[in-house]
Amino acid sequence: MSIYLRNVFRFILLVLIQVLLLNKIPLRWWSNPGGLPPYTPYIYPLFILLLPLSTPVPFLLIVSFTMGITIDAFMDTGGMHAAACVLMAFFRTNVLTLLLPKRIAEYQNMSPNTKSMGWTPFMTYAAILLALHHVFFYIIEIWSFHSIGYMLMKILISLLTSLVFVALYSLFFSSSIGTVYYDK
Repeated sequence: MSIYLRNVFRFILLVLIQVLLLNKIPLRWWSNPGGLPPYTPYIYPLFILLLPLSTPVPFLLIVSFTMGITIDAFMDTGGMHAAACVLMAFFRTNVLTLLLPKRIAEYQNMSPNTKSMGWTPFMTYAAILLALHHVFFYIIEIWSFHSIGYMLMKILISLLTSLVFVALYSLFFSSSIGTVYYDK
């Protein structure tokens, strides 16, 4: 399958999963013990995480904005998802530069995933960028530091659950690419 077709399919699939499934289920951390706030895990940023390493930054920012504004249109959140996605895309190259042993230009048309990077580097990459996304999104959403404990709980719970969904998605949908970034 063409890399472009695969990414269009992934875009549609992740939007459908986010909008039709995850946004419709009010999740609480194990039946709301201790008054933890309801939250939504976000899996749609996985689209940005899995784009090929050779994706030019301007195109990455445009595609990230498109993903975010699509989610905003369905959730009526007025650009909050778009802003968080663009910020995440802006820092993506820097995070990859820190985590990959070679320069990014040496990885032609490869996508970061668990099969090619290994679990620990991929989940570290995903955790850093998802944390950035969630922190920025919830700061915009709550827009107050009066309830910083509430905001930190929402960020942490949503981030942990999102990482579980990213791991599950990676288990089910990672393609077997023969190239390994790290020596095992």
